[in-house]
Amino acid sequence: MTGDPTLLGHFQASLGTHGASIELRQDCASAIELASRWHLDGLMIDCDDVPGGTKALARLRSTPANQQTVIIAIVNSSTSSDAALDLGANFVLSKPIQQTRLRSVLHIAVAKMEREHRRYFRCDVDLPVRFRNPLGPSFIASMKNVSEDGLAIKLVDPVRLEGVVIVEFELPSVEPQTFHAKAEVVWSGSFVVGLRFLYIEKDSGIALQTWLDSLEAQFRFRESAQRTC
Repeated sequence: MTGDPTLLGHFQASLGTHGASIELRQDCASAIELASRWHLDGLMIDCDDVPGGTKALARLRSTPANQQTVIIAIVNSSTSSDAALDLGANFVLSKPIQQTRLRSVLHIAVAKMEREHRRYFRCDVDLPVRFRNPLGPSFIASMKNVSEDGLAIKLVDPVRLEGVVIVEFELPSVEPQTFHAKAEVVWSGSFVVGLRFLYIEKDSGIALQTWLDSLEAQFRFRESAQRTC
């Protein structure tokens, strides 16, 4: 979020080398509106040269989809680095921007952004999932999407699912492997339930990450092919 063309140019040049794209917003209202609808891997906030920038920093940090997002705050005399960090920034840069300092910050920040992207990235899939509920009967549902953190499932019948459950499903591969984990129900509707992984067996975690990497690579390939058509 900035209306400073010089600052924007610095970030475009530096992030371009990492293959990152930028969604520009020049005012607080539109930046907050965007963050309320979408998860963003990283945010840059021009705190002092966009009216209401510091308040926007706190608001953006509190949006449900971006509570773990990497935030780089840019200050220009009015806001101290400590204040920006207290409001939720992970990194703080001061104007005028020094390229060496920017590159140093982005070297660390981009790695965190990539990790956040991998954590949040949801892959749409359709696989049978087995559930064993200590307080109720076992049943099978259909997976809707999956990420490092959890999964969403579609129910054929409005089964009551709550608390902690055992999750099992077959990971597609040349040598199929059964995924085992404990998961917690975090939200539910009549026919859709969201779960967060609490514990994943070591071998299952490695196999899940390999599968997710493959799914994301396929997604990026299709996305790139569509752009070139």
